[in-house]
Amino acid sequence: MRIAMISEHASPLATLGGVDAGGQNVHVAALSTALARRGHQVRVYTRRDDATLPRTVTFAPGVDVVHVAAGAPEHIPKDALLPHMAALAAGIAEDWRVWRPDVAHGHFWMSGLATLDAAAAIPEPPAVLQTFHALGVVKRRHQGPADTSPREREWLEPDVGRRADRVVATCSDEAFELKKLGVQQDRISVIPCGVDLDHFRPEGDGEAKRRPYRVLIVGRLVPRKGVGTVIEAISQLAADGIDAELVIVGGGAPAGGGDPELTRLAELADRFGVTDRVELRGQVPQSDLPPVYRSADVVVCAPWYEPFGIVPLEAMASGRAVVASSVGGLIDTVVHARTGLHVPPRDPTAVAGAIRELLEDPARADRLGSAGRRRVESRYSWDRVAADTERAYRTALRRPRLAAAGGSAARGVGR
Repeated sequence: MRIAMISEHASPLATLGGVDAGGQNVHVAALSTALARRGHQVRVYTRRDDATLPRTVTFAPGVDVVHVAAGAPEHIPKDALLPHMAALAAGIAEDWRVWRPDVAHGHFWMSGLATLDAAAAIPEPPAVLQTFHALGVVKRRHQGPADTSPREREWLEPDVGRRADRVVATCSDEAFELKKLGVQQDRISVIPCGVDLDHFRPEGDGEAKRRPYRVLIVGRLVPRKGVGTVIEAISQLAADGIDAELVIVGGGAPAGGGDPELTRLAELADRFGVTDRVELRGQVPQSDLPPVYRSADVVVCAPWYEPFGIVPLEAMASGRAVVASSVGGLIDTVVHARTGLHVPPRDPTAVAGAIRELLEDPARADRLGSAGRRRVESRYSWDRVAADTERAYRTALRRPRLAAAGGSAARGVGR
């Protein structure tokens, strides 16, 4: 079948680790590639954020990335993109009049708006599926006044969920939240994110450590990821005489490149007296990450909330034990005391205690890491995720279309 992926701010071609580049980019890239391996044709539509980008780029065999003009061809923070969704929808619909997709899969709520608009603008529209990757109601719950989402998200996001032909939730917690927003349970498929099991493996060399123990964080550096909590935990371990370093991979620029969150974290390390133990690595390409994971004694994911979280899967695929906040998708992926340890969010003492347990019992950490590898092999390969997603597409195609009815979901937005 012909599959359109719409990912307005998260291009598969982007460098990972910046404020708006992370798990969604990985998800869209890997899922598209895996679906193409199954014989489908895939086009990923994303907003042109650089004037030098060509209209179409072949990303992988069977996968093209289409850059659509929608606003100035420069970086715009994702929470400021809403006024440009109508233009994005128009550009997508123009392409669909020639390249007619069977299904269209929106990623993130604003992509869902553009997808529904584009579908409504053409005859014989595709079935529309939606993956949110994060829900505004959860973001507001945890971030409060710090939430920078446009206020229209409060009503537009649930409308996308209710009008899409099918919604793909990435974890059971998200499915529960979707039902509270009015999405019919029989139109929700729970399909997790996946991990590249060939790229991330326990076998192979690891980086040399500067200290006896290494704790690792990987991902976008934004306050909700809880990196500050882990820095405080490292200071507690240092006070107890545990000689561990903390390597932090991610950020909107290479280390020293002016990323405000990197600056904040450096100041926090100084405040807790662990500057010599904390390395702010900055961005690292996906191709270079496996030796970094393999160098870690423990990988920590301590967000305040997390819609899914691909980093724990990469860590488990690499055979590393994981300390994870007991929130969102991490409850599904990390099995407490079997593949890692759960801790409450925003609790540096609990994080320090869990890290200490694993550092002081390396045999246990190895057992957890091995069990994590077996878990991702059985549940989280991209081939399995693609097969489950394909089933969701076929289910949507068999049912009467909701997305084709009711007009534009983004009526009046950006017009």
